[in-house]
Amino acid sequence: MQSRALVARAFGAAAELTTIDVPPPAAGEVRLRMVASGVCGSDAHVLHGPSTAVRIPTVLGHEGAGIVEAVGPGVTSVRAGDHVVVGLGIWCGTCYYCVSGNPSLCESRERIDSMFGLRPDGRTRVTEAGEDLHTFLGVGTLARYALAPARQVVVVDPDLPLDELCLMGCGVLTGVGAALNTARVRPGETVAVIGCGGVGLSVVQGARIGGATTIIAVDQVPGKLDLARKLGATHGVDSSAGDVGEQVRAVVPRGVDHAFEVVGRPELVALALTLARPGGTAYMVGILPPRSQITITRESLMGERRLMSSSGGSVVSAFGIPRLVELYRAGALNLADMISQRLPLDEVHAAFTAMERGSAARSVVTLWP
Repeated sequence: MQSRALVARAFGAAAELTTIDVPPPAAGEVRLRMVASGVCGSDAHVLHGPSTAVRIPTVLGHEGAGIVEAVGPGVTSVRAGDHVVVGLGIWCGTCYYCVSGNPSLCESRERIDSMFGLRPDGRTRVTEAGEDLHTFLGVGTLARYALAPARQVVVVDPDLPLDELCLMGCGVLTGVGAALNTARVRPGETVAVIGCGGVGLSVVQGARIGGATTIIAVDQVPGKLDLARKLGATHGVDSSAGDVGEQVRAVVPRGVDHAFEVVGRPELVALALTLARPGGTAYMVGILPPRSQITITRESLMGERRLMSSSGGSVVSAFGIPRLVELYRAGALNLADMISQRLPLDEVHAAFTAMERGSAARSVVTLWP
């Protein structure tokens, strides 16, 4: 089957819309008719490159939702016609981390290969004019049709809007999960969030859901600060209007319980650590460039402050996405207001431009009329 898709051929160069060939699903796979895909900062990182987590050429996109068009041999967890959200990856269920209750840290070779779009036989599955293509994080959702491991998709109710639920596949799972699973924000705690794109806004929502009473959003785009307040932030700090630390401590003099960096810049990770109170924690949620070095002072670690990373919301999709759906149905999770624009696939480059300019919280590409 042929499919229109966005393919990155080289690091540091613009991706190209092209036609790829998507074969029938093999054992353990499903073929999806993609309905919508968010455009995530991770996709832009591929274009900026180089990246140790991507192999070129690759079909971009990983934050998607669609309808199962066909299933491969042995697949019983989903069936044709199911509406699904594509998750961040698979897990083996047998490695040290899986059996010790931390499947989001799965160390299996299968999981690593899958993230590059490789199947158990070591081959990629989609092609262009006979050339093998990798698929970003195992699926490549910026395409009309995609293949994915059956364990990478989560069935959702068909009455829910896939153009909103697609955000759960990465940004919302990562951000809400960082607050609720990694940080375990509790009622009455204080939070600062540096960066109010799609993931940062999801951290804000997760902190609100967790019961934080003070949530300070930090960004330099006034519109994003306004949106953060709408989604649960109690305060907004304009990072271009003066010292961020002073502005945050004007609200919480001792510093916050939890400070999240959601941009992916080493100096902002160091800043997050200075915003945490003694005994508090800073979290790296944004993706830093490979081999980045974070410069911190001795004083910023004094008072038993901690610095840790959060990846994928510290949860696997099979557990995390159903919980997000429950929150969405209950009205606790607002996805509609996070979508700044919807674009057809032919206009996907405008989504990357909006991301670069900082003018969009999240762009969603709709892949079918």
